[in-house]
Amino acid sequence: MNKLSLIFVFLTSCCFGQQMSFIYEVSYRLNHKTPDDFTTKTMILDFVDKQSIFRESMDWKSDSLKLNNGFPMLSSGFENQFYIKKDFSNHKISKIITNGQFCYLLPIDETIQWKISPEKKKIGIYNVQKAVATYGNREWTAWFSNDIPINEGPYIFSGLPGLIISVTDFSGDYKFDLVQVKKSASLFNARTKPILIDWNKYGQLAKSYYDNPNAEMEQKIRNAKKAVMQDAHGNVIDIDFRQMNKEEQDNIRKNNNPIELNHKIEYK
Repeated sequence: MNKLSLIFVFLTSCCFGQQMSFIYEVSYRLNHKTPDDFTTKTMILDFVDKQSIFRESMDWKSDSLKLNNGFPMLSSGFENQFYIKKDFSNHKISKIITNGQFCYLLPIDETIQWKISPEKKKIGIYNVQKAVATYGNREWTAWFSNDIPINEGPYIFSGLPGLIISVTDFSGDYKFDLVQVKKSASLFNARTKPILIDWNKYGQLAKSYYDNPNAEMEQKIRNAKKAVMQDAHGNVIDIDFRQMNKEEQDNIRKNNNPIELNHKIEYK
């Protein structure tokens, strides 16, 4: 029996013991003015029984550090965060938004209506079937495999009769590809007391962040617009928050291509 056959037998015979981690490679384009410029990251879907958490590998490590009394690294900003919690027993899907010390819970109420196609093919060792749907004003094509009998997938995507192996939007802006499957020890949840928000509040928070991206740093330094600091060698560093804010605002406007186009914020 070759290596691929052994892997396939492991997947199908175990039926995953309902504690699995699925590793995805995610490529996305944030600026259509540079169409060949993609960001690629590794993201992890941890699934235990009827619950799952999907997050970037950095967030996975940060949560692990926090639970082990370490110092977590939290992502900032409000656009294109991929942190998703699913609770299938209560039919809930929520997006976790973090900014500095604050953590928010944004329920995803949009229901995905899949249309399963008879078209089939093979991706790696998996027999897959095509399905299409609309989410966030984007058209999506997914390839799922009932070789893996879990109705799950990356990000908010789920509800097909098998694991989603690959899913891409029609514009090619976002692509999720399964690259690894492994046993999971547990579903560790470090963000347990988020502040509940809706999309309107999300927009307010995002615009507030845009107005002053460095507000938290300014508050810590306790100086309105300009501060003088020293580096590790004792050299004086001038920090111009006006310039820093302008550069970050330019970056936010240029890289404004969120998954949920129906909730895209027009920054000025």
